[in-house]
Amino acid sequence: MTNQPPKQPAPPFPPLEIPAGLEVEYVNLVRIAHSPAELLFDFAHLVPGNPSARIRSRIVMSPLGAKLLHRALSENLAKYEAAFGEINIPGDPTLADTLFRHGGPSDSPPK
Repeated sequence: MTNQPPKQPAPPFPPLEIPAGLEVEYVNLVRIAHSPAELLFDFAHLVPGNPSARIRSRIVMSPLGAKLLHRALSENLAKYEAAFGEINIPGDPTLADTLFRHGGPSDSPPK
């Protein structure tokens, strides 16, 4: 046996308060940019027939925060799909389709 101290329980998440009058925004598009120090997420709503999308919210996160968000999204999407079935992305091409299909990025024959 080793004399290791007992594991400390993880601190609980702080309670989250939803302010009165908080506006909920529907978004169906996100533009992601980054610098060495942060990731920037512009959430927008694209309306069919309108050539531009209105940015509804801009979120700036540290790389660590973004990585933890990625983990949380992955875990929650897995739970969602376990409960409700796989989420299919319409017209989601494979990498091979994207690289090698006729009319793709390299439409001209090799030189």
